[in-house]
Amino acid sequence: MWPDGSVHWIGGRWQLFMNEAGEPSRVVGANIDVTERKLAENALLEVNRTLKTQAALLQSREELLKIFVKNVPAGVAMFDRDMRYLQVSDRWCADYSVDSSQVLGRTQYDVFPDLPQRWREMHRRGLEGETLGVDEDRWDRGDGTTAWVHWEIRPWRTDSGDIGGILIFAEDITHRKMMENALAEISRKLIQSQEQERTRIGRELHDDINQRLAMLAIELEQLQDNPSELHKRVQELRQHTIEISGDVQALSHELHSSKLEYLGVVAGIRSWCKEFGEHQGMEINFKTDAAAPIPLETGLTLFRILQEALHNAVEHSGVERVDVQLSEHLNEIRLTISDAGKGFDVAAARQGRGLGLASMEERVRLVNGTISIVSSPMGGTSIRIRVPRKSDRNAERAAG
Repeated sequence: MWPDGSVHWIGGRWQLFMNEAGEPSRVVGANIDVTERKLAENALLEVNRTLKTQAALLQSREELLKIFVKNVPAGVAMFDRDMRYLQVSDRWCADYSVDSSQVLGRTQYDVFPDLPQRWREMHRRGLEGETLGVDEDRWDRGDGTTAWVHWEIRPWRTDSGDIGGILIFAEDITHRKMMENALAEISRKLIQSQEQERTRIGRELHDDINQRLAMLAIELEQLQDNPSELHKRVQELRQHTIEISGDVQALSHELHSSKLEYLGVVAGIRSWCKEFGEHQGMEINFKTDAAAPIPLETGLTLFRILQEALHNAVEHSGVERVDVQLSEHLNEIRLTISDAGKGFDVAAARQGRGLGLASMEERVRLVNGTISIVSSPMGGTSIRIRVPRKSDRNAERAAG
């Protein structure tokens, strides 16, 4: 129920993501307003009921059928045996950008010369008495565009009982298909981004932490052969152990930053920026003027985006300094991440496999925020996120 009192139908498409323990961790998806589709389906059901319950009347009164087709609130066209238009509904005209005066008396193939050959075959079968239908059918138009159609063909009969032609019920579902395809692409990119992050963490554990632990084990074993160096070497090995422990802790903060919970969002992000900069050997210049506490869910969303952006800067930009600014403006929280590095082609990156742009954009979308990414080869990068405080209730979905 909309605020204006109108009733709408909503369709949802969601994907459940599992963590490594096999437990549900988050759900990503989108809702689509399918009110027009439901109205068309209900109109089609009403047409079918009318055709069945009033078959005898309609067979004897062709003009009544034409009146019915003209006024039905769905995409319907009535054809004779030569596939000439006898009548069309207003919705049919609106969907296919035609006027009834332009099509009546003309054949379907004159009006739409790019109709697929398989549809012509369906028309022939309908004229032989079959009732046919397809929920989703692709139509590659002559102008290079693609349309998706839900259609049904039903024969109608004359006073004598002979087949006089066919009725075609058609609903343009192109917008719905585009939404479904866009959502599927987002889901694919999110899974891809998740796998890339797991690969990165796995590589750090194997190539760095694991190798250093192996060397530490070898050095400890060598102490058995040189007990005289025990006191000197123990201090060195202790320092190595502390360094490894610190790197493991930093890696764990990548997965879950408890500091955001214990210190608050602003202090937690400031602390993480400091640790990240020290670990990567670069300067993270963090500034903030946020006075009011930022809700944890919103903070987690911004934190995940910041992580992605800074990892991208380390891997691709080649800079030694990144500026991070967290601020408030009226009822809005803003995060800006910028550097003067190599930059990249944003359009090409969105089509590619890397940089995690889909993940950042999807997180921002889930909290009703906006994201602006400005970059060019050798021109640096600037990422600006704006999140309204009123969307905090949705942020938990984006922070996982």
